[in-house]
Amino acid sequence: MGHRVSKVSIITATYNSSKEIRGTYQSILNQSYENWEWLVTDDCSSDSTFIILEDIAKNDPRVRVYHNPVNSGAAVSRNNSLNHAAGEFIAFIDSDDLWKLNKLEKQLAFMTDGIDFSFTAYDLIDEQAKPLNQTVDANQLGAFSYEDMLKKKATLGCSTVMLRRSAFKDIYMPLLRTGQDYATWLKLLKTGKKAYLLNDVLAHYRIMPNSISRNKFKKAKRQWQIYRKIEKLKLIPSIINFIFYAWRAVFRK
Repeated sequence: MGHRVSKVSIITATYNSSKEIRGTYQSILNQSYENWEWLVTDDCSSDSTFIILEDIAKNDPRVRVYHNPVNSGAAVSRNNSLNHAAGEFIAFIDSDDLWKLNKLEKQLAFMTDGIDFSFTAYDLIDEQAKPLNQTVDANQLGAFSYEDMLKKKATLGCSTVMLRRSAFKDIYMPLLRTGQDYATWLKLLKTGKKAYLLNDVLAHYRIMPNSISRNKFKKAKRQWQIYRKIEKLKLIPSIINFIFYAWRAVFRK
């Protein structure tokens, strides 16, 4: 079946995203590729996020909204959305990120020749969606293995990932409060697949104040925990991979 008629299931977890969620939806609605469904699970937001999503869903049958009974974290929320996915392809977008209008179309075309796992370059925007004039993964080329990603040779932003659903037995995310997306990519790559980079900037990643992406110590701690507790690497391989990770965190352009 050609990519022109393939359905894409777009997976999103939300929590207190009332200021950004309409913009995220608009960037999906504006896609040049229209055969998609957006599956959003709200994680007990205390603001108007869920009300906004219900309003969106009333006017767009491609949008389906779910709600966790208790606050459970992004992994549980994304997994709940995955439970309802019907598409041949799975894409992810965070509730405050944005896509360029041809993101789905270009990525599906890129995956036509047997690629099962792809991601794209992206740029950074601030809280008000203003450009920060920084791109990520735009200067990389090729495909990345499990060993490559242990060393964080690419950033592999969650909002850029697309998977061919039939290629993987288990695409559910480990139940971690943070870092669950990275742990998922490692799980998928451990099957022997590679993650292929489309190095066009096709997404905008929003940097929010006080987010974990701004806290280098927490990110480093999370990285070490994934090596030791999730991947169960021995001490020496963990240290070696952590050195690669730390070097790239400091010197990546």
